[in-house]
Amino acid sequence: MFIKFLVAAIAMAAFPALSWSQDRPTAQQERMKSCNAQASKKEMKGDERKAFMSDCLKGGKDVTAQQERMKTCNAQAGQKALKGDERKAFMSRCLSGDSAAGGTAQQRKMTACNAQASKKELKGEQRRQFMSECLSG
Repeated sequence: MFIKFLVAAIAMAAFPALSWSQDRPTAQQERMKSCNAQASKKEMKGDERKAFMSDCLKGGKDVTAQQERMKTCNAQAGQKALKGDERKAFMSRCLSGDSAAGGTAQQRKMTACNAQASKKELKGEQRRQFMSECLSG
């Protein structure tokens, strides 16, 4: 009789504790909710959001200067909707610390000519010819 009473008391004590623990989100769920809210507040989308969520969910881990630069450059490339070779060139310049206003005179000229060629939507041989003339002039 005492054993039945003891089992019943343990069961009654255990079930409310189990249901209570299911009502509370885990630390990981809380972090996911917080990171999601931050990403939404910053209006992040696509790869930028994925990168942010990944970093945020790792929690507490310090981001290196190179990682921060990569995140910033990636976001800028995304905002400019750069693709392919243009994106690679931009990322290379951005990660090396060169800005469009910085770098050598030749780099600034190349950036300006590239921007003009893109604005004119030049492709293939026409772009090559334009770039050659622009850079030599």
